[in-house]
Amino acid sequence: MSTNIFVRQTNPQRRVVVTGMGMMTPLGLTLNESWQGLINGKSGIGTITMFDPSAYDAKIAGEIKGFNPDDWIHKKEQKKMDRFIQLSLAATKMALDDSGLEVREEDKPRVGTIIGVGMGGLPVIEAQNDILKSRGPGRVSPFFIPAVITNLASGQVSMAYGFKGPNYAVTSACASGAHAIGEATEFIRSGRCDVMIAGGSEAVVTPMAIAGFASMRALSTRNDNPQAASRPWDRDRDGFVLSEGCAVLVLEDYEHASQRGARIYAEVCGYGTSSDAYHMTSPSPGGAGASASMQYCLDDARLRPEQIDYVNAHGTSTPAGDELETEAIKRTFGDHAKKLWVSSTKSMIGHTLGAAGAVESVICIQAMATSTVPPTINLDNPSADCDLDYVPKVAREKKLNYVLNNSFGFGGTNCSVLFGRI
Repeated sequence: MSTNIFVRQTNPQRRVVVTGMGMMTPLGLTLNESWQGLINGKSGIGTITMFDPSAYDAKIAGEIKGFNPDDWIHKKEQKKMDRFIQLSLAATKMALDDSGLEVREEDKPRVGTIIGVGMGGLPVIEAQNDILKSRGPGRVSPFFIPAVITNLASGQVSMAYGFKGPNYAVTSACASGAHAIGEATEFIRSGRCDVMIAGGSEAVVTPMAIAGFASMRALSTRNDNPQAASRPWDRDRDGFVLSEGCAVLVLEDYEHASQRGARIYAEVCGYGTSSDAYHMTSPSPGGAGASASMQYCLDDARLRPEQIDYVNAHGTSTPAGDELETEAIKRTFGDHAKKLWVSSTKSMIGHTLGAAGAVESVICIQAMATSTVPPTINLDNPSADCDLDYVPKVAREKKLNYVLNNSFGFGGTNCSVLFGRI
């Protein structure tokens, strides 16, 4: 086993690399299972089984099938955690095992955790509300609050491994996971930490979430054909598909990773973030805010637009969002936009909300590592204003040197993260 050498120096130019990844999606309980499904154009969307959806307008979702917390968490600890926390612990264990990282006790203050969560513990909130109404306040669980608050995904990871560096959640709607990776990167770049556990988790396939998003007319109601429901850029798209997901990455200072002989997947080259300052749920006209996020990310990486090979788009399958993201990509990349490969893996796994930025970052890195770009499935008839190369239906192979991940959220928040080949 290699020795872990922690570099105790302050250098704002420190490089940040990815050395471990763990992921669960509607396509599988491991990164490899999900990846095989993605490159084969498989959909993980189906009729909801977690509750009876018959009375709901939207009856479909992307559920993580077969997850058993007993495989990851002691029985008596499970009652203290909503499902999003359980998924975070499982994905973190996968990522740490994948990285081969071993942390000495004296180095644990140099290791931090930031896990993005958009909505927190809705399943437990809904269950405990039923108990409150039917059995009274004295029967509400003493673990209710720590089971549902967003920062306990990161907090439980920190406690499980004794990591004593920064420990908090990023909550920025559907950009949460991407912001978590970006903020974790800054801790390493600045020399305040040597290792960061970063990612995103979400598990809100619940009656309240489905009803709430459906009442906004945000969800697809293609209930008779779930696997065709998520169709980014297609003229027949009618909303996104709500899904569960979790992904965690081990980020390290490059020198630290090199000295311990770690396998390095990719470098985190750029991080950009912006605000539309326009509307609660609608993107700004012309995709101005999204474009700013991408441009800031390119500037941070000191790269030119034509150096980017692939964009994993936010691509939610909403009528307005897909068109405006297309405009934003054209605005950012100019003539190169037509040469870019752009795909939305939400066409296969749905929208994992606060986990999306982390899940899709792992997908970007895996695409670069395997020289394979997952497709956008269900793209039968592109909208007239959606005219980029969205890698329709079938995966493609090409060496990728730089890939960019977009994540945008309600409240006008935008985030882009850029990864490069080492």
